[in-house]
Amino acid sequence: MSRQADTLIDRLMHRRALRHWERAASRADGVDLGDLRALRGRARALRRRIDRLLFVADGRLTLPPIGSNAIAKPLGTDWAYRPQLWRGPIVPIGAASVESKTKFGDEATVFHDCRISELTVRQLRNTRAEDIAPFGLRLDVFRFDGSFLSLVLDLPHSAVEGLKKRHLLRLQTVVEMEKPLEIFARLNIRHGPNVEQIVRELPLNEEDIVVEFDLAYTKLNEKRVEQMWIDLIFEGPEMNQIILRDVTLSRRPRAQL
Repeated sequence: MSRQADTLIDRLMHRRALRHWERAASRADGVDLGDLRALRGRARALRRRIDRLLFVADGRLTLPPIGSNAIAKPLGTDWAYRPQLWRGPIVPIGAASVESKTKFGDEATVFHDCRISELTVRQLRNTRAEDIAPFGLRLDVFRFDGSFLSLVLDLPHSAVEGLKKRHLLRLQTVVEMEKPLEIFARLNIRHGPNVEQIVRELPLNEEDIVVEFDLAYTKLNEKRVEQMWIDLIFEGPEMNQIILRDVTLSRRPRAQL
């Protein structure tokens, strides 16, 4: 009985809130600027919480049948991750004439040095039978007068928890493109004032697009590891459409001899 009462009360409160914001929107043109500024602040605070709920709800309700947590993991994997862009919907879902340092979601940032941006970025819903990730990312590049285009993916703190020089980091992706181009992946690990970097070219001519980063060849200070991020660098992207259907990362310790 109490659950039914709670449901009824929730519905009444929801309708009252809808009427409140509908009235606020209808009179926004006529209120004084002080009241409008306060109203905007309340609306933004409400939107942040709604967006957070929608991210979780849409991600759970629109996943492919396999589920977003299905990640190919080599034997011995102790950490695996699919970035937010491929895991759940972001707000906004895209933009045209994208400027450098534009963020998409909480983890991805686009960088370029074009004087005039003719770059469009959009998150799309994966619907193919072979798709595991619920979402993909499409980059449409028209005229490109810059020297570089990159997508930077900030990884969570869990990526560096317990990180050792004997770890192998694996990047796996699914890529579609209108015409051939080169894509490089650069691993960045901040430890104290220093940043270790390893660059690998993605084997786009192979069926499984996988690269691995061996930390044994770095000067990593295991006691001072703070942050890790990945740069996806697109060489010669002009007049091309690039779709990243999925991006996943995992790590495993190298076998001890």
